[in-house]
This record gives sequence, C-alpha cells and structure tokens, in this order.
Amino acid sequence: MSRERSPQILVLAACCLILLALPFITSYNDLLTAAGMRLGVAGPLQSVSPVEARMVVALLGLVGVHAAAAGNQLVVWGPDGPANLFISWNCIGWQSLVLLALSLVAGLRGGSREAAAQVIVIGVLGTVLVNVLRVAIVCVLAATVGRWPAVVFHDYAGTLMTIAWLFAFWAGAQRWLLADRLGPGDELA
Repeated sequence: MSRERSPQILVLAACCLILLALPFITSYNDLLTAAGMRLGVAGPLQSVSPVEARMVVALLGLVGVHAAAAGNQLVVWGPDGPANLFISWNCIGWQSLVLLALSLVAGLRGGSREAAAQVIVIGVLGTVLVNVLRVAIVCVLAATVGRWPAVVFHDYAGTLMTIAWLFAFWAGAQRWLLADRLGPGDELA
C-alpha cells in the first residue's frame, strides 16, 4: 500500500466500521459519550456549542431560514411554527475531528511542511463547515418535517456526510496539495 493511499484506506476502514455500527448508533454514541465524559472533555466541548449555534443561525440566514440562538439553544421557524433545538457537546462534531486527525497522521507522512499546514487548515475548516451544515440541515428538517426525520438524519445521514467529506478532502489534497510526493508513474485516482 502506498503512503498516498493510507488516509483513504483509514477513512474507508472507519466508514465500514461506522456503517456496520449504524443500526447500533445509539449504543455507539453512548460509548463515545461515556469515554468523553471520563476523559473530561464534556465541559470544554460544551463551551463550543454556543459558537456553533451562532454559526448555524448565520448559515441558515444566508439561505433565508429564520432562526435564532441563545447559548446552545436554537429556534428555527418553519411553516408550522418554531422548533426548539439544543446542541449538546456530543452533537458538535468532535468525533469527525478525531477521525480527521487520525487520517492526517496517516496521510501527512513525508512531504513539505507548507503542504502539510495547508492540508491541516483546509481539513479542519472543511470539517467544521460540514458539521455546521449537518446541524443546519437537522434544524431545517426539525422545523419543516418534524422531529423524527431530523433525528434520523442526525444519526445516519450526518455520519455519511462526514465520511463523504473526508473522501473528497483527501482526493483533493492528494491531487492539488500533496502531488509533489508522488513519484513518476504513481496515480492519484
């Protein structure tokens, strides 16, 4: 296996594990939550929730959806009135940042520091944007079609969004930022 393929292999393996775990996502999230609480990350991560809530409101405003945030509480107005939502520390997307970090360890061996810095910045910013978009979609679904479709999207499609982002990110990073690491005859696709 080439070093250029290692982040994709890691993301693929994680995707397979996540897809296998999807029917058991509640138990999986409970385990991650318990581990996070034992590690003491719940408090610091909860302080990120109000920032993410304001980012979601800004994104929703850009597409014409009326929403407001107060702390980690969101209100999104739909055709049937407002939907109240709460962003907990476990819903801000920290798991996707952990997966990104693991793929960065695998994918950034060798190469220039400048390219690595660009890959890290784009990876973190893109992952945060995907998480904000995921929460915004959950909010719109809750306000327009109800709580259960929003929960299903949150638990299943949101995970698939993260995996799709990581595949696209690494394909782009290898094509445009890390291409200098490839030798003659190596393929990107």
